[in-house]
Amino acid sequence: MEKQFEAIITLINTGFADVVMDAARAEGARGGTVINARGTADKNLEKKYGVAITPDKELVLIIVDKEIRDNVLTAIYKAAGLDTDGHGIAFSIPVSDVVGLKFE
Repeated sequence: MEKQFEAIITLINTGFADVVMDAARAEGARGGTVINARGTADKNLEKKYGVAITPDKELVLIIVDKEIRDNVLTAIYKAAGLDTDGHGIAFSIPVSDVVGLKFE
């Protein structure tokens, strides 16, 4: 059976990418890519919910074996989810093909 992969994408406040990667590595992920980003949240949400929405974000992209996806997502959520200072949102999407990575 051919290995199946998932891309885990995490949107996180700037400065929390290492928290995401530490949690992911603890569950078997090998590495990821961090991209600087900017959020575009509605300013009215800040007033309504009384929280500051910071526009500076990091996007963390991680390719994992499908078998560990749920564990990695759970670890990321516990370490850097919405209830933390990182205010992270993570999701996964299936990846049909992967080249350039060596999985053993």
